[in-house]
Amino acid sequence: MSATTYWQLLTLLQEGIKKVVEVEVSIFSQFILWVWNGSKYSGYLCMALSACIYFLMHILSDSFSVRSIPLFETIFTRCTIILISSFVWLKKTGQPLYGPPHLKSLLVLRSLMGCLSLFSFVYSVQSLPLSQAIVLNFTTPIMASIAARIFLQEKLKLADVGGLACSFFGLLFIFRPMLITQGGLVEIGEVSATYVAKINHPVYAVCAGLFSAITGGISYCYIQTGAKSSDQPVVPVFSFANLACPAAAICMYGFQDFVLPDFYSFLLMIILGVLSFFAEVLLARGLQLQKISRVANIQYIEVVLLQMWSISLLRATLSFGRLAGCLLILLSVSGTMYFGHEKEME
Repeated sequence: MSATTYWQLLTLLQEGIKKVVEVEVSIFSQFILWVWNGSKYSGYLCMALSACIYFLMHILSDSFSVRSIPLFETIFTRCTIILISSFVWLKKTGQPLYGPPHLKSLLVLRSLMGCLSLFSFVYSVQSLPLSQAIVLNFTTPIMASIAARIFLQEKLKLADVGGLACSFFGLLFIFRPMLITQGGLVEIGEVSATYVAKINHPVYAVCAGLFSAITGGISYCYIQTGAKSSDQPVVPVFSFANLACPAAAICMYGFQDFVLPDFYSFLLMIILGVLSFFAEVLLARGLQLQKISRVANIQYIEVVLLQMWSISLLRATLSFGRLAGCLLILLSVSGTMYFGHEKEME
């Protein structure tokens, strides 16, 4: 083979690879645009992608052994990345950072409710067994639906209430063994099969978890209103990071010792921060496009994905409760998307 023929073949190969890459990028871009605003299911898909990103964040945190970083330091890093990313997004798109002038008070309330929800959840996680904190946190979709009915006058249909109830009961099926073990029903006699309550968690921590769910639900209403009024879902995300970032910095230096992360820990924190930004934006976009009671139910997908991941790695035993819980959630989410797919755009 002559040198000329060799270079011709090499050029053709490079052009072919370039075309394949362009086609793949084009397909990916079309898919993202379709998910963002090209389908009647866009609101559900955005919320589902947000739940999947949170699942991916959990997997990354669980899979890579890095230096342990204090919780408030991790929160500060994520909020900083969210703040910078949303700032760049809004500047690139030419949008005002704080939306229209009449939205400033609403965005302040959104930021306040979001921070109260975040830090009260942190308190409950540090004071309660993880399973109890998770169950309390996943009452947020229910609280959000109630808040939307009160503040936004959203009509709660029987399918919406049934879907949320079905998903939450599925969650209880999954975590029931851990709740009994950790939260405190202890068997004291094999013959009598009598159970006594063992109080091994403070009441204040449970109240903090419920308070986190309530303020988080109210925050969803402000996110939806802010995203719709500004026509930009990143605006409420930026406003939240504006308050959460300095608040996390104060807590980081006031309540915990600063730990200098190594390279791999810092890299993981950056990746998780970027993923957290996209998860928050997709969540705001889902709330912008659909009724809160419907898209909030989609968040329970994260629980199913985590259970499937645990079972696949043989970290969790395959039991009737897990299977029944996952099936209930999947049926609930599927029913929500099938029976309530019309858009609720204003």
